[in-house]
Amino acid sequence: MTALAEVEAKAAPHRLAVFGGFHPGAGDGVPPGTGTVFLLGPDEPGFWPHVTSEPEWRDGRPDPIDRWSARVIGDLARRLGGPALFPFGGPPYHPFYRWALRTGRAWTSPVTLLVHDRAGLFASFRGAILLPERIDLPPPPPAAPCATCAGQPCRSACPAGALTAQGYDVPACHGFLDTEAGADCLSSGCVVRRACPVSQAYGRLPGQSAYHMRLFHT
Repeated sequence: MTALAEVEAKAAPHRLAVFGGFHPGAGDGVPPGTGTVFLLGPDEPGFWPHVTSEPEWRDGRPDPIDRWSARVIGDLARRLGGPALFPFGGPPYHPFYRWALRTGRAWTSPVTLLVHDRAGLFASFRGAILLPERIDLPPPPPAAPCATCAGQPCRSACPAGALTAQGYDVPACHGFLDTEAGADCLSSGCVVRRACPVSQAYGRLPGQSAYHMRLFHT
């Protein structure tokens, strides 16, 4: 029978980590017969140098990170005995936000973005592996890191006022990124995400954030 340690061991050479798992029930939007869902995210530090050395990054075709994820996580899932699902390729899209909450290792932050116990506001998911067995999972953390975060700096970090407890004002964010003051967010990543103390300990490189910000703002 597959164990969590086996999933982690097979993911590690690809600089992927298990960002949580859950046993699905009715309404979770997974195929019947699924016993355990594992969500995979970047294992930092080290993910970005690894993925940018892979064939998908060098072949000049669009969407290299998504294509890499589909190949690598799809192969991992087959080796473990189940299918893989991804947060891209829709519509329709799989409910990764809800699945992340189901793991007990991610929560809705004070600025509505997902915050993860390891990745902080840099939480991202490259794919999910669905296995038929009901695999034992460790207990999740008792509370979100925000509960003990002094001052919750994410609340006041956005220079555009686009990310608040009321939600995400996407047009305001894009408008700010078009200004000279928005250059820092474009080159180093969202200031709000960087303000999170858990994010700061995660080891994500500015180059990775800059890549995703360019795609977001294209």
